[in-house]
Amino acid sequence: MGNKPTIAVSHLGCEKNRIDTEHMLGLLVQAGYQVDNNEDLADYVIVNTCSFIQAAREESVRTLVELAEANKRIVVTGCMAQHFQEQLLEELPEAVALVGTGDYHKIVSVIERAEVGERVTEVSAEPTYIADETTPRYRTTTEGVAYLRVAEGCDYRCAFCIIPHLRGNQRSRSIESIVAEATQLASEGVQELILISQITTNYGLDIYGEPKLAELLRALGSVDIPWIRMHYAYPTGLTPKVIDAIRETPNVLPYLDLPLQHSHPEILRAMNRPWQGRVNDGIIERIKTAIPNAVLRTTFIVGFPGETDAHFEHLMQFVQRHEFDHVGVFTFSPEEGTPAHDLPNQLPESVMEARRDALMQLQQPIALKKNRADVGKVVDVLIEQENPETGELVGRSARFAPEVDGVVYVQGEARLGSLIPVAIDQADVYDLFGHVAIASDVLSARPMTVP
Repeated sequence: MGNKPTIAVSHLGCEKNRIDTEHMLGLLVQAGYQVDNNEDLADYVIVNTCSFIQAAREESVRTLVELAEANKRIVVTGCMAQHFQEQLLEELPEAVALVGTGDYHKIVSVIERAEVGERVTEVSAEPTYIADETTPRYRTTTEGVAYLRVAEGCDYRCAFCIIPHLRGNQRSRSIESIVAEATQLASEGVQELILISQITTNYGLDIYGEPKLAELLRALGSVDIPWIRMHYAYPTGLTPKVIDAIRETPNVLPYLDLPLQHSHPEILRAMNRPWQGRVNDGIIERIKTAIPNAVLRTTFIVGFPGETDAHFEHLMQFVQRHEFDHVGVFTFSPEEGTPAHDLPNQLPESVMEARRDALMQLQQPIALKKNRADVGKVVDVLIEQENPETGELVGRSARFAPEVDGVVYVQGEARLGSLIPVAIDQADVYDLFGHVAIASDVLSARPMTVP
């Protein structure tokens, strides 16, 4: 067997996809392949695609077409491979292999088979695989941060969402497996662990017969990582038990990402989320009372079929009332194969965009107020980048998750990947500005309210 081919990986899509990319890289490196992020030099390019909404598919297709035009041997993996198998093989003669969302662990044999001329399709119709702490992994995030997948797939069937079709039903890892991986990451110097799955508050339901998020958080409390951040907490799953675990586990950040999608019971019913229905206001008040220092992020869909001006006004008032720290707003994307695709009263794009802009506009002064509340405080910041031109550091405080929230610009010296105290001097709608704190900053800082 001669020299092994070199392989580049082009990563698209969400952080769940990123973990799949990291496992593929780890497996290829372990098998002795040269992995390079330079696509020009590589023999094969693995494109880990996203198929969540129209815009994501267009980006995936553009990437594939560019590589095809450069005569690359393309391996299509991820959600789009799962979604459009036959079609992709027909339309992309350059694709030498197609690998589904539950099959990425076979990547080494896929490349070996492609090398001898086979056109490989490895797509399990119902994905059931989930990697564990023994699966090799090559991290692609900044030094201080790692994602940790606690479960894969989803048992809910929201009317707008194609994910269960692409990723299968929920399958959780054991608490022991997750703690073992967290401990491994701690030994590599990770300062922030981000727990992800499609619906983290349902963690463990499939293997333990009931959700075990509270037990998982307490178990991770013994791991030597200063920040543990949880993504995608459904408000109904934030039971008193889970709230206690967040409050009583010092390294679990009181950062709650609640993908609410809407506030109006009729729209929630049309979205097939009736279980969320009328509990929104009550649940958010309960969380705020139980965790006074909670940082709340949420996402909404505007322009769902049948959304009236009155429904939208309800949402605007809801956002005004609850003052979330961070709000993401998406316009409805009609996905083929989802019930919402065929609903009557689809809204014109112009109405959807106007609503998105109005909601974002409403949130801006709220976000500014939340950020300004940090001015004069000393907060811990995880340093992630350095601007080589100015020497300015860029990081995040516990209030900001990577990619989706703001950043903190820091004057002063600090090591990349370190967690350091920063005195906050000013704030705008998205970001904070400060300097590495010295003793006098700490003494003059506004007193922190202890929860």
